[in-house]
Amino acid sequence: MKQVSLGHDGFPVSRLGFGGWALGGQWGAQDDEASLAALQHAVEHGITFIDTAPGYGDGRSEQVIGQFLKQLPASIREKIHVATKTPPSEGPWPPSPYCRWQDRYGAAYIRANVEERLRNLGVECLDLLQLHSWTSAWNDDPQPLLVLQKLRQEGKINRIGLCTPEQDQNCVIQLMRDGLVDVVQVVFNIFEQEPAAQLFPVAEETGTGVIVRVSLDEGALTGKYSADHEFPEDDFRSGFFAGDRMQRTTKRVDAIRDDLKEFGLDEHYSLAATAIQFAMSPAAVQTVIVGMRNVDQVALNVATEALPALPEDFLRRLQLHQWRRGVWYSGK
Repeated sequence: MKQVSLGHDGFPVSRLGFGGWALGGQWGAQDDEASLAALQHAVEHGITFIDTAPGYGDGRSEQVIGQFLKQLPASIREKIHVATKTPPSEGPWPPSPYCRWQDRYGAAYIRANVEERLRNLGVECLDLLQLHSWTSAWNDDPQPLLVLQKLRQEGKINRIGLCTPEQDQNCVIQLMRDGLVDVVQVVFNIFEQEPAAQLFPVAEETGTGVIVRVSLDEGALTGKYSADHEFPEDDFRSGFFAGDRMQRTTKRVDAIRDDLKEFGLDEHYSLAATAIQFAMSPAAVQTVIVGMRNVDQVALNVATEALPALPEDFLRRLQLHQWRRGVWYSGK
């Protein structure tokens, strides 16, 4: 699998990254042995980048990944890079414009949280520590990022990153231009294309690394769900696709399927493969993290990464599927 530098002077990562959310058990019941097998299969097939967070099962995802890392031979372990996150302390998610960084990302809180991340993963230095959310209200006084710089000087962190809040992804643009983040993690998929407007060009301009998440729109872009599909209560998507959201989404997924047929690509590209390839297509993007919870999912995603890039004329057609639905966490 092709390896690229995460940013202009970052460590190498595979173009396809392993998303560790499901390992925490929030996408339905998850067996740790299945998680370990999935991680092993991913590494054997060239995946060298793993993304996790403490919120994925109250540290469970990190701990499983830490257990996996310990069993790897040194020659393989040195090639694997893991990204994790520090969430804001208790309060609105994402942080409100009225939140003070002192209350959500105070220095003592960040330091204690980073120590917990190190313990869960069983490492002495975090490859990449990302603040899990942000508000542009803090851009003119971004003290939490300065705390991370001090932790890097102390050898606790290698690279500093930030995950964009879904409804204000452009809040990181000022931070990139100010040289305060090495990496940004953004939502980018066939429906959500806003980062292509300014964020990606600025990332190229500044040499900032770009990780794409939600390339499959929380599974909707795999095309495997019907309009009346209901997720179990222990799957976070039961709320994400509440009400009539799945019906509205599947209509748009069907339109993408029609385009695949029109361009004669449906025999070689599944909907999931199309979505992942689209997310990989911008020059600014180094890696696309995709959730994988078992060996079969790893095999499918690895095969997708190996496909030829989508034709330029088809990529232009997919651009027409941008959907300005906003963030629908609260209400339809």
